[in-house]
Amino acid sequence: MTVTLVGAGPGDPMLLTGAARAALASADVVVYDRPSADAVVALARPEAERRCVGLQPGRRALPQHEVNDLLVALGRAGSNVVRLKSGDPFVASRGGEEALALRAAGVDVAVVPGVSSALAAPAAAGIPLMLRQLSVTATFVDGNDDPEHGTPPDWDLLARLGGTLVILIGRGRIRRIAAKLIAGGRSEDTPIAAISGATRDAQVVERGTLGALPRPLPPPVTFVVGEVAALEVANAHP
Repeated sequence: MTVTLVGAGPGDPMLLTGAARAALASADVVVYDRPSADAVVALARPEAERRCVGLQPGRRALPQHEVNDLLVALGRAGSNVVRLKSGDPFVASRGGEEALALRAAGVDVAVVPGVSSALAAPAAAGIPLMLRQLSVTATFVDGNDDPEHGTPPDWDLLARLGGTLVILIGRGRIRRIAAKLIAGGRSEDTPIAAISGATRDAQVVERGTLGALPRPLPPPVTFVVGEVAALEVANAHP
């Protein structure tokens, strides 16, 4: 009984690891979150069962506890289960929560790392997260600061830390986050880049500052805050 958590990367199927492709090719069941993952899911065997548990037109997303229960049930049934996770399974994707639930139920868990959008989105926009002349630190933050979802980030501390800040899952909260960073000491003139649909054909990059934020973009969006966010040292993907 094993459920394999597989990192699907940031969106472009070409960025899948060889191990991820091999896991998909041998899967009996693939559990995934969004129809936007269809290009990756298509790499599974035609006879493999597909289970989309995320938000779809006309259908709500399964709550996390129901996703956990589904994975436990599939694992106990003896199927070769691939749980496809956006980016890397253990970076802002709740893969850790699912692994804990599976292990608590006596189901073995394997992990195939993936390319996280925390790294891929800035690279696809031509933004170096660390550049000796501008920033020697890079900090990754889950932008969901709702206390119901866990301990919220300490924005005052992050503002004082300086360097490069990469914000995931912060699209609906970016104005509040920017205000908190400014209140914590970051300058209103600090560059910020918003990267939508990183590595996909629909990728869009908008730049601004904490005081004059980029225009809203469709999800998924990764934000880069810091002096490097103003740079484009390589051609943006695609």
